[in-house]
Amino acid sequence: MLKTNTCNNQNVNFTNAAFERVKWPSNLAQSLANKVIAVQTTRAGFDVATLDAQKKSCAEKTPYHHFNLGLHVGDNAERVNHNRQLVTQFINQQRLVDNQAIETIKIQWLEQVHGSDIVEVTAVNDHPITADASITREKNVALAIMTADCLPILLTDNEGKEVAAIHGGWRPLAGNIIAKTIHKMHSKPTALIAWLGPCIGHSAFEIGGEVKQAFVELNPMFHTAFLKQANGKYLADLQLIARLQLASLGVTAVAALEECTYQQTEKYYSYRKEKVTGRMATIICRR
Repeated sequence: MLKTNTCNNQNVNFTNAAFERVKWPSNLAQSLANKVIAVQTTRAGFDVATLDAQKKSCAEKTPYHHFNLGLHVGDNAERVNHNRQLVTQFINQQRLVDNQAIETIKIQWLEQVHGSDIVEVTAVNDHPITADASITREKNVALAIMTADCLPILLTDNEGKEVAAIHGGWRPLAGNIIAKTIHKMHSKPTALIAWLGPCIGHSAFEIGGEVKQAFVELNPMFHTAFLKQANGKYLADLQLIARLQLASLGVTAVAALEECTYQQTEKYYSYRKEKVTGRMATIICRR
């Protein structure tokens, strides 16, 4: 169990579930582990039992309780910024040499607008950048995507020389955000490795026919990602949509954490299920 700092520098234990390390395709996992840091957060944060009575307000149960990382959802900004500091500390602890960090890693946060704009990051801006995907070829620059049902997508080349993070909501996916991101990367698509994170699952994501039509107009292959229901609506499979897009672009090395945020709200935030709720982060950084 990881120890780190929390309110007023009091030591607090993270639960083992606070961070999940991204698992790349098994044949590439070992080589990428030495080149890329990639993690997925959950809503499970620090162990509140370690807090004294005066510090319990840091972890009081709210719709955002434990480990919300979204500043735009109505949560207390001080608490959210504190949580973000803990994430930064955790990321930095993954890159220690003889128990000392070489340089400090900073995280670039985005203001996501469900569009398809991509930003190339060479240095971290203290203010969020308006975009739904980011790319960097710099070390010590971590890219973050926030989600609470949408699909987080991470990309790296097989040498770990450039990385990208994509906010894969249905609107960005329908706006070809994966293709637009890959076209801005220097690596050939066949040299890229993708990871798909937890999102609302295909048995829970009900949408109208207009959403299916938007994808089918892009390419008839997307028909297979939609299942018609008795009420005339459809169940949509975000991970399958992403896999189809990646394959069509030449990206064949794909791993996924196939967990449903809607069905697992003890672990993940779900906007569709809870409406007022927090956000997880998916983060990638070159070592």
